[in-house]
Amino acid sequence: MKNVFVETANVKAYHSALSALEERGAEEACIVVVDGAPGLGKTTTMKQHIAQTGSIYLRAKKEWQPKWMLNELLDELGVEKPRGIEQKYAKVVSELALRQQLAIQNRKIFTLVIDEFDHCSSRPAILETCRDISDMLELPTIFVGMGKVNDNLKRFPQVASRVSQKVRFDVMDKEDVRRLIDKRCEIRVADDLVTFVAKMSKGYNREVLEAIASIERFGFRIDVGEDGITMADMAGEKLMNDRASGTAIIVPEVL
Repeated sequence: MKNVFVETANVKAYHSALSALEERGAEEACIVVVDGAPGLGKTTTMKQHIAQTGSIYLRAKKEWQPKWMLNELLDELGVEKPRGIEQKYAKVVSELALRQQLAIQNRKIFTLVIDEFDHCSSRPAILETCRDISDMLELPTIFVGMGKVNDNLKRFPQVASRVSQKVRFDVMDKEDVRRLIDKRCEIRVADDLVTFVAKMSKGYNREVLEAIASIERFGFRIDVGEDGITMADMAGEKLMNDRASGTAIIVPEVL
């Protein structure tokens, strides 16, 4: 499978949100919430963003407390961890400020991305720590979750008021499924098989990538026609597992 990042409609929506963030009115409104079910490409999009901008990525933990979060942040920044929590906080702020200034000089956006934020989106201490850092530096902060973040933040208006952009990752349409297959699959895929992949995957990136891997494993063993590998070619072969039941989805000869 080709190691290529594919810009789907979800990715475009995320980039639009970042552009809008840079043009915000209230400087303290620095938070972006990215929500959506698992398997829609949120983490992949964030990692691409990190690679392009040099931003900082954290994965929230269920039992996070401010000291634990600050320690992980200092690890990601690659600096020595002071002993006291006040000193840890001050070190985080100073290091983030340095990275932010360097990004500004290079005309890049610098952000703090916290993935799996559902784990701590109802924890006042974590939310206040994130808000303090974001406010102090006017630092764009991205909360990435699986559907609960926006609802949880409603209980904390002092944080919710800082959210300037909300991006919801939705399932892909057939056009995006075709784009993902064309860009990442090593073998040409016929329209009927693309349609079947779109239908069976229900538009989830993770399932489409699983289907691509199956198509490649089969396709490398046969002579593929000019139109690409078809449903008839793969009839009887496993394409992917069903998300809900976990059972194998077998390719029929026709739709």
